[in-house]
Amino acid sequence: MNKSEKFWDQSAGNYDNTEEKFEFIHRWSRENTKKYLKETDVVLDYGCGTGTTACEISSLVKSIRAIDISTAMIDIAKGKAAAGGVVNIDFEQADIFDEQFAEASFDVVLAFNMLHTVPDAEKVVYRTFELLKPGGTFISVTPCLGGKKSVFVTLQIWLVRLLLKVGVIPVPIRQLKSADLDALVSDDRFDVIDTEEIFKGASSYFMVAKKGVLPSGS
Repeated sequence: MNKSEKFWDQSAGNYDNTEEKFEFIHRWSRENTKKYLKETDVVLDYGCGTGTTACEISSLVKSIRAIDISTAMIDIAKGKAAAGGVVNIDFEQADIFDEQFAEASFDVVLAFNMLHTVPDAEKVVYRTFELLKPGGTFISVTPCLGGKKSVFVTLQIWLVRLLLKVGVIPVPIRQLKSADLDALVSDDRFDVIDTEEIFKGASSYFMVAKKGVLPSGS
């Protein structure tokens, strides 16, 4: 187990509680996402956490592969699905770069609240392009910690930066802005069809993009 997996495993038990303060953003994001889903969709939920989003949208799609690097998060997610009688989600401890995921095999890829925590967001977006079917949909929601935020969130960021420096938090927490996220999908691979910045204590950027055609030689 690497340091990142261990950190998220240790955070899993209190994860839902720590996210409650941003429930307005999470709820808004889930509701807006539903507009872009179809009952025939095969979905990959990357960084699914404790499975709240996957369980809520499960009745709207054909099936979901929900993955997270944390086994503890996955265990909680499986419990939620079982309690809700949800049977069309396959929760598993995995990474988006695992070879088990075939190219052009998903209609939708979700990346909720995690692009600011990965080592290389550009590689993640390119991998998403590979995994999507032609015309497939990439939906992301990303905290923009480099944008507008309350005093409380600003103090939290200072604390996180200190904990990062001393190694208590072993994952990158980047202070992105909406322009940084626009830049990730600014080439010919994706056609952006919807964006919105949501604010409730901190800014989050909701983006929907369709897979375009990869330029020749790329």
